[in-house]
Amino acid sequence: MRTDTPSPAPHAADTHDMIRVQGARENNLKDVSIEIPKRRLTVFTGVSGSGKSSLVFGTIAAESQRLINETYSTFVQGFMPTLARPEVDVLDGLTTAIIVDQERMGGNPRSTVGTATDANAMLRILFSRLGQPHIGSAQAFSFNVASISGAGAVTIERGGQTTKERRSFTVTGGMCPRCEGIGSVTDFDLSALYDDSKSLNEGALTIPGYSVDGWYGRIFSGCGFFDPDKPIRKFTKKELHDLLYKEPTKIKVEGINLTYEGLIPKIQKSFLAKDVDAMQPHIRAFVERAVTFTTCPDCDGTRLNDTARSSKIAGISIADACAMQISDLADWVRALDEPSVAPLLTALGATLDSFVKIGLGYLSLNRPSGTLSGGEAQRTKMIRHLGSSLTDVTYVFDEPTIGLHPHDIQRMNELLLQLRNKGNTVLVVEHKPETIAIADHVVDLGPGAGTAGGEVVFEGTVEGLRASGTRTGRHLDDRAHLKPTVRTPSGRLEVRGADTHNLQNVDVDIPLGVLTVVTGVAGSGKSSLIHGSVSGRDGVVTVDQGAIRGSRRSNPATYTGLLDPIRKAFAKANGVKPALFSANSEGACPACNGAGVIYTDLAMMAGVATTCEECEGKRFQASVLEYHLGGRDISEVLAMSVNEAEEFFGAGEARTPTAHKILDRLADVGLGYLTLGQPLTTLSGGERQRLKLATQMATTGGVYVLDEPTTGLHLADVEHLLALLDRLVDSGKSVIVIEHHQAVMAHADWIIDLGPGAGHDGGRIVFEGTPADLVAARPTLTGEHLAAYVGA
Repeated sequence: MRTDTPSPAPHAADTHDMIRVQGARENNLKDVSIEIPKRRLTVFTGVSGSGKSSLVFGTIAAESQRLINETYSTFVQGFMPTLARPEVDVLDGLTTAIIVDQERMGGNPRSTVGTATDANAMLRILFSRLGQPHIGSAQAFSFNVASISGAGAVTIERGGQTTKERRSFTVTGGMCPRCEGIGSVTDFDLSALYDDSKSLNEGALTIPGYSVDGWYGRIFSGCGFFDPDKPIRKFTKKELHDLLYKEPTKIKVEGINLTYEGLIPKIQKSFLAKDVDAMQPHIRAFVERAVTFTTCPDCDGTRLNDTARSSKIAGISIADACAMQISDLADWVRALDEPSVAPLLTALGATLDSFVKIGLGYLSLNRPSGTLSGGEAQRTKMIRHLGSSLTDVTYVFDEPTIGLHPHDIQRMNELLLQLRNKGNTVLVVEHKPETIAIADHVVDLGPGAGTAGGEVVFEGTVEGLRASGTRTGRHLDDRAHLKPTVRTPSGRLEVRGADTHNLQNVDVDIPLGVLTVVTGVAGSGKSSLIHGSVSGRDGVVTVDQGAIRGSRRSNPATYTGLLDPIRKAFAKANGVKPALFSANSEGACPACNGAGVIYTDLAMMAGVATTCEECEGKRFQASVLEYHLGGRDISEVLAMSVNEAEEFFGAGEARTPTAHKILDRLADVGLGYLTLGQPLTTLSGGERQRLKLATQMATTGGVYVLDEPTTGLHLADVEHLLALLDRLVDSGKSVIVIEHHQAVMAHADWIIDLGPGAGHDGGRIVFEGTPADLVAARPTLTGEHLAAYVGA
């Protein structure tokens, strides 16, 4: 007789433990079918452009978000971003997806690290309860709320009778009245707004978009406040005041009712409400030329008014608390012993500790969120999810180790495992072997990039990947070797007394004519040193990680200037004008205006994009496609990859040396797989940076500064990058790289290591010398990790 009861069959609800994808064809995916285990950590790897993001973000996460959005009412959906259904046959077993990507955080000038993570909201409540003197509720400490008061009569109906009563109200906010909570005030250089020797009708205004024959020109010439034919320098005081500062006033121009407003308030509303980095290049150039931003003298850059700064807890005001380094603020909060607000102190302490745990303890809460790097922004977004009570959620990460020193990657790995252990599915797109090593399941895409990729070449365990013979498997255990000899510098770039952000009066000589790597833990002051003291100098070309600004009409051909020589070659071969070969100009298909797709706005419901039937997505008029160069029409050329186009424009009838030179540079930086007409909005962060690098290589600079060029690069592509850096140095350039990748460090001629820690524990030079000296002495964290990497 058996005494043990047989184990019951699993409950039907527990059988759905896979996310099943069948027939995914998004972007370059070739009918990919795959099963991903739930409640496990799955890493997606493969060369840049192999289709990882198309599978994880473009298919799985996009469909999950689309299905969630569909649960809202149609009215609410009208305000949400519209997501098209991904190209896939079956998607089964999806759970709610939370995307933690590297998009820079909001361009709102009032957004700070504190407001983006709710730490400020808790601090404000804390000060409204404990601050002495007591000045009001939490909004009295908010720099987004202005103080206002008003009075007037209100009509009240009682018992069938109507009576009027006088009422007054006040709202106490914390906003500094001078700078309106932005922390800086603007000053205008009037000579950059207009040329005072000309009249308005002669085109005196030099502001982008304010031309004489445009709408603004008609308003200014027809408003009647001044003579549009009189040179501005002859204006009376009143006329100049009306031109520059006049309050909004209703006027009638050419029978149309309009509102006239002075130039300066108009510029403040239209240009300065945006973050400078989010502007189009020509508007940014104008703002940088015409506007100077200085710290607000009234609030000293704290954004808060006198009242908000006067209320203190233990001698510290809310402005002082937000300016503290987060690791110090966490200690200060823990030291407060106030039973009346104990739960609030616990919650605030936990949020601040998460910052420290995630390696962002060196930030302060008043840091504008627009100034965070991609990696910092991603880790800041993670803080919201660490303390979350949600489980059975799919977290999707896009290279979470970007911008992290090998020492910090360990911490990031622990956090990913912590999210998994709470019962969540964690999907990570990643290139770093340290993170691939902790995966429960690995999916390798490839074998190549672009059209040569889009297939699953391996799925299984990390051990299986090592033995698989795929490109990732072969390079997983790659280790760089220290160079036997290093180059001799040809000069030096002196930096003296650098004190940007956390730098502590740093003096350093950066050698020229060699490959110099600046390294150190995240937050140690690398970017502050290079961007603050080197980037602005003459002859220095900086390639940073800022996003490329461009609409869905922009593509690698327009961004690099490659389209100009191609258009001219087509025009010359066919005896017509170049404008016909532009999809944004005369050659555009009239039905879709050269966009290739037609956007239908369905008002309350989600809008729909359909391929234009007239041009079949080719973007050009049929008559333009009859003109050929080397047997190809312009749409076929834009559909070529960089490698194909390089061959096409390199010889034969289509030979165009100018275009060939640009294509060469694109292939050099490892973008040979990109198609010339691919919209810029679909490029990954690493691809954008390499596109910038290819464009900047044409400029005549002597010193190149690269900010983490290995971002988004597969292990196999790092070798190409090192060869490119070598070619740049051998051609007589000096290359300075801010980098954490040990292979780049090992390849350097000279290393400058900052530290020893982050924030106020960093900001000092802890090592200068050759990689061999750093490995031999191992004086710093970087030295230890580099020694382990090269197997010394």
